[in-house]
Amino acid sequence: MKTLQKENNQLTNAAFQVKMLESTQEFKFSEKLKVIGLFPLKPTTIEILQINLGKLCNQVCEHCHVDAGPDRKEIMIKEVLLQCLEVAKTPTVHTVDLTGGAPEMNPNFRWFVSEISQLGKKVIVRSNLTILTYKKYLDIPQFYADNKVTVVSSLPCYSKENVDKQRGSGVFERSINALQRLNEVGYGKEGSGLELDLVFNPGGASLPPKQTALELDYKRELKELFNIEFNNLYTITNLPISRFLDFLLKEKKYEDYMNKLIESFNPAAAKNVMCRNTISVGWDGKLFDCDFNQMLELGVASSSQNIKDFNIEELTKRNVILGQHCYGCTAGAGSSCQGSIV
Repeated sequence: MKTLQKENNQLTNAAFQVKMLESTQEFKFSEKLKVIGLFPLKPTTIEILQINLGKLCNQVCEHCHVDAGPDRKEIMIKEVLLQCLEVAKTPTVHTVDLTGGAPEMNPNFRWFVSEISQLGKKVIVRSNLTILTYKKYLDIPQFYADNKVTVVSSLPCYSKENVDKQRGSGVFERSINALQRLNEVGYGKEGSGLELDLVFNPGGASLPPKQTALELDYKRELKELFNIEFNNLYTITNLPISRFLDFLLKEKKYEDYMNKLIESFNPAAAKNVMCRNTISVGWDGKLFDCDFNQMLELGVASSSQNIKDFNIEELTKRNVILGQHCYGCTAGAGSSCQGSIV
C-alpha cells in the first residue's frame, strides 16, 4: 500500500489510475471483445451528447468518479457551451445529457438548458438533489418543468443510514425534500410528461442487484414512507476509477473486485455499451468516448479531438478507446448512464 501511495504522488491522478488498471492485463478487455467479434469496438452512431458542465459540486460523495467537490474550479465557459449548442443541432443527436459535479452550479446553466430545449432535443440533467434545497436553487424544479427536462438523480438507498454513509451527513433528508418538491410540480406523476428517474450505486465492492426488482422496492418504500413517486430506477455499477478506486485500494479489495467484474463479463451487454451511441464532452471541450474515459483523460482516437472541431463523419469512424475499467459496463446485466443494458 505504501508503494502504491508513493507512485501516486509521482504521477497525475489519471495516470496512476490507468497504471493500476493495467495491472490486470492478463485478462485484457480487448481480448474479450475479439472472441465475440466486437474488436475494434466501433460506434453505431452519435445520438447522445453528454456534457460535463464542471466539477464544482456541493457534495463530496465517496463513490464519485468525477472527484467533484466544493473546491473544484473546473467550469465549462460560455464559449464552449456555444460550441456544444451548435453540435447539438446535429440531426442524429436526439438527447443532450448534462452532468457535473452539480451541473446546476454552472453560472450559464439556465441559459444553456433553455437553448437546448428550444432546439427540440431531449434534455437530461443529472442532479444530486441536495443542490435543489439551497436558497439560490429553490426555483429549479419549476424551471425544469417549464423546459420539460428529464431529471435523473442519485439516491443510493431508501434508508437514511445508507445514503448518509455514502454521500455525507444530512444528504438523505435533503434528497427526500428535493424529491417531494419535484413531485409538487408534477415530476414522477402519471400523465404529467415530466420524467423523474433515480440512480442506485452499490455502497461497496459489489455488483448492483436486478434493476426491475429493486425498482419495485424503491417505489414501495418511498411511497409508503414519504409519499414520493418517480418513473424509473437505474442501477449503475461502480467503475474502479477515482474515489471508488481509492476506496478499493484502501480496503484491499481492488483485485477481488476486478476479478468479479471480469468473471461477470456479459457479451450481450458488450454489444450495447453506451460509448457506441454517445460522445462525452469534458468541461474544457475535449471529446471522449464516455464519461469514464474522460476522468482517465483518455481522449477519442480521432482527428476531431475537441467540440470546436466536431466532425461527425470522423467520430463515427473512430475506434473506441478501451481499458480494464470497461469491464464495469459489461458485468452482469451491464451498466450505462441509462442503467442496466440487458
